[in-house]
Amino acid sequence: MQTQSNPCCLFRHRRLLRALYFLLGSAAMLLLAGCPEHREPHQVLRQSFQAPEKSPTMLAVYEPWFGDRDHLDVGYSSHDPLVLYKQVEQAKSLGISGFVVDWYGNKKPYMDKTFFLLQQVAVENDFKVALMFDEIVTDPSRMTEDAIENLDFAYKAYIAKDSPHAGAYLRYSGHPVIFIWPKGGKTDWARVRQSVDSWPDPPLLIYKDEPSPYADLFDGVYAWIHPGKPGWQADGSNWGQSYLDRFYSRMTAEHSDKIIVGAAWPGFDDSRATWTENRYMDRKCGKTFEQTLHYFHRYFDGKNPMPFMLIATWNDHEEGTAIEHDIASLKPAARQSNCSNAD
Repeated sequence: MQTQSNPCCLFRHRRLLRALYFLLGSAAMLLLAGCPEHREPHQVLRQSFQAPEKSPTMLAVYEPWFGDRDHLDVGYSSHDPLVLYKQVEQAKSLGISGFVVDWYGNKKPYMDKTFFLLQQVAVENDFKVALMFDEIVTDPSRMTEDAIENLDFAYKAYIAKDSPHAGAYLRYSGHPVIFIWPKGGKTDWARVRQSVDSWPDPPLLIYKDEPSPYADLFDGVYAWIHPGKPGWQADGSNWGQSYLDRFYSRMTAEHSDKIIVGAAWPGFDDSRATWTENRYMDRKCGKTFEQTLHYFHRYFDGKNPMPFMLIATWNDHEEGTAIEHDIASLKPAARQSNCSNAD
């Protein structure tokens, strides 16, 4: 006697087959795309630096302009203390000890206020902050005077030991650390150096890795996102290995007396920025961050330690380098009320 197939069973079998085909297809697509395993930057950090005492001090560049109408709307304001608290809390959970804050002096009050608020949050939460002084080129003939004026302001407001939240300012060997982002090469850093050395508490100046006639006047050098000799590739495949090779080998061979600050980045994509140059570096499912984060081990070890590692960046969503995760949790609750799919 011939048995008839149960329509219900056939339906279930077809659904199972479709689900199986979907899973197999998805796995094949991930393998073809070079993503057998997808890892977010926070997962890479947690797994990489479980023994901080054996690692460089981990810092991350912080962009202070969100909420300012001149920049991308990412759903939160850099002036919201609750947002700042959550960001500091998240960074600490990943082994990051401090934020290096992009700062244009008191001539850009929105960002200056962010630094003030962030330093206040940091001092209350055993976290560090440092300035990355971004030179302003409004008047090239006054760049030296502007640098001196702005750094003097920073000293009194944020760095001097009697400033309101000085306990949160990053120090190395007892000295405050200031990172420099150069523009245009018009600043006379010999004059600036002379000025800051007259402070009661002189700083260490860490310069970006690029040529400068004043290189000998700086106390250290920090690496930055760069594709190296092959240049930017349209498919984003160049993650910067040749640049890091050159940076670390040159630093160890020629600048062993300097404070060397390595760099790690998750990728790069400036297509959302108003200043886009169509530069792209593929994240490769977290592999780019993992490769750049660990590359310094080829040149530094416990006997020859590197003081700092600088993550570029914590939250530059305009150039696609942000590593902060779960941005939705940083948004004010009012933005999500009465809207089940606000994000």
